[in-house]
Amino acid sequence: MDLNTLWFLLIVVLFTGFFFLEGFDYGVGALTPFLSPHDRDRSIFLRTITPVWDGNEVWMITAGGALFAAFPHVYSTMFATFYLALFLMLFALILRGVAFDFRARYDAPCWRHGWEAAIAFGSIVPAFLWGVAITNLIAGIAINEKMIYTGGFFDLLTPYTVVGGMTFLFVFLFHGASFLSFRVVDFGLVRRAQQLGIKLGTIAALLFVLCMAMTLQYTDLFHSTLAAVALIAAAVIFVIGIASLAKGNGKPAFVCSSLAIVLTTVAFFAGLFPRLMVSSLNPAWSLTIENASSTPYTLSVMTVAACIFVPIVLIYQCWSYYIFRQRITEKDAEEHY
Repeated sequence: MDLNTLWFLLIVVLFTGFFFLEGFDYGVGALTPFLSPHDRDRSIFLRTITPVWDGNEVWMITAGGALFAAFPHVYSTMFATFYLALFLMLFALILRGVAFDFRARYDAPCWRHGWEAAIAFGSIVPAFLWGVAITNLIAGIAINEKMIYTGGFFDLLTPYTVVGGMTFLFVFLFHGASFLSFRVVDFGLVRRAQQLGIKLGTIAALLFVLCMAMTLQYTDLFHSTLAAVALIAAAVIFVIGIASLAKGNGKPAFVCSSLAIVLTTVAFFAGLFPRLMVSSLNPAWSLTIENASSTPYTLSVMTVAACIFVPIVLIYQCWSYYIFRQRITEKDAEEHY
């Protein structure tokens, strides 16, 4: 395996970890204002992710850093292409981070509910925009022979990419609901999360099927056997997850939604390979792991650094989840907020 392929696989792993971990994180943040009007309940919901949400976002930062170092032309073209979308995403994420901290600064319902709305906004917007970005990458964007995007912001919002964004959003919402269903002690709150999760999961499944049909029509993803099998398996497993949540089994539902997210991410990158960005103007102008990569020396140095630091990050992340593995009670929420 050459270094270009190795770094493509590492970026796939980083984005897969990001969507899996940040997916339930976004889901919980977006659902909190809608699951209960009571401050006590909302504090419990948010307490499930407050120890880990910032750690989950490290995966996105690491993936972006790896992309910049291994495939700088892709990084440059991607940021030029999605400039306004990334600016909006960054604004939403900053607002979300501030809201987690400021919510506890003043004990007044209007103050707390305002920051909870900010957390929801900061969770919904990135989830939707990630779906738009990923479907644009596989569908193709207007990149010329100089690796420059020649379109505008609204050229990125096609029926297919909007459906992709909505699919990502509702899958993450179900992912968050299934996470809450086994992370809190209060049975009443568990039932609320399960009931809303079933509804959201049903919508997500319908959007998933629609997105698959549009992917077949507008992209060449299904030309890859691995991508086709992974995407179909993701759809089947996701439906199993909805059925599990309907039976009151939160953990199996969460495992199924996790597998569906992992398989979907793998499917889209497998459909892209060896490309990283598809040109809709001319397939020969697509950015690939060959024409967009750094020098072999740079990739070699980065490989050594990755072998040292990636295991350390993984161990730390696993340890943090082990420490905060217990179900959240009202007392836990009061201690934090």
